[in-house]
Amino acid sequence: MSRFMTRLVGLTSVGHVVFALAMVQLGAPWWVAIAVAAASVCVFVNRANVYLRGEKRSRLSVSAIDVPYFIHWTAGFIGLPLALLAFVFAPRVAFVLAYAAGLVLAAYGAIFRRRAFSIERTTIEIPGLDPALDGYRIAHLSDLHIGPWTPRAWGLRWARAANALDCDLAVVTGDLIMSGTAFHDDAADVVGALRAKDGVLVAMGNHDYDHGAGGEALVAAVESRGARVLRNEGVDKRGLFVAGIDDRWSRRADLDRVFSQRPRDAITVLLAHDPADFEGAAERGAHLVLSGHTHGGQLAVPFAARHANLGRFHRRHTLGIYRRGKTSLVVHPGLGTSGPPVRLGVAPAIVEITLRACAPLSESR
Repeated sequence: MSRFMTRLVGLTSVGHVVFALAMVQLGAPWWVAIAVAAASVCVFVNRANVYLRGEKRSRLSVSAIDVPYFIHWTAGFIGLPLALLAFVFAPRVAFVLAYAAGLVLAAYGAIFRRRAFSIERTTIEIPGLDPALDGYRIAHLSDLHIGPWTPRAWGLRWARAANALDCDLAVVTGDLIMSGTAFHDDAADVVGALRAKDGVLVAMGNHDYDHGAGGEALVAAVESRGARVLRNEGVDKRGLFVAGIDDRWSRRADLDRVFSQRPRDAITVLLAHDPADFEGAAERGAHLVLSGHTHGGQLAVPFAARHANLGRFHRRHTLGIYRRGKTSLVVHPGLGTSGPPVRLGVAPAIVEITLRACAPLSESR
């Protein structure tokens, strides 16, 4: 196995501890529990390889095999902290209760939460924005992950909802697909269905290149539908310099190249899939950075998702609005899923961003 797959199998094995112990508490011999858990880990390797190859599968097989398996897979991880709590009150059945609660939560996250998206509205004040652009609206989509678990039909529904906002500009900040090349046309159809007065702009994400994704072919498919893919370049939109950097993970991103093209003193909106580029963009004078990548952690504590999500274990900017000086960052919660097809505590969303003029910082003080 690759190093990446080895790590995934290790994590999967840890997640199956609660499942195995629950079987023992229900009366199964320990060797049976270990054997069943080990078999389930082997199933993960098969399912993960399907995911990495981005193979097209029937909706029946996805609904009957993939989603139920990953509900079980996610239940083990959710059950780990729940088991600690349950062990205090009911040690004899703690792992049974923890796994059962994990199943309920994971099933909700897979069947309901990842399907029901919301419209989020936010206002960003930009120092020195031309009054003529006050009220300029951007429909922000990100992390579509069109693939076996996120079908084209879902994406077209998102596009229709974004179009109904009648925004000035529509942007997609990366990860159009899950992996592979089989879903290029489906993802391109979704992006091609977006409409806005000043057009549709796209930045590439790591999944758009990973696992044999064939980024050049995806770019061609998207642009054949009328959108513009920005790879270390920018365009003028009514006086706004709207730029996009290429994928950071494959070392294609080049902030210096982007900002060398910027007209002097231009108000700059940067599309950057990974919010890790926020600091560099702020140092170079960006006014607004639109990112995705994190999915808001994808698994988060309800009503506290911004501060308590899985992404917080390894990054600072995971969801919502952040500021540094005159630069604002909007981290999109994502629309699709990566890894298990489960969401908890953080809803998929389309984000409508309204730009507002304000006095330059030196004047506002």
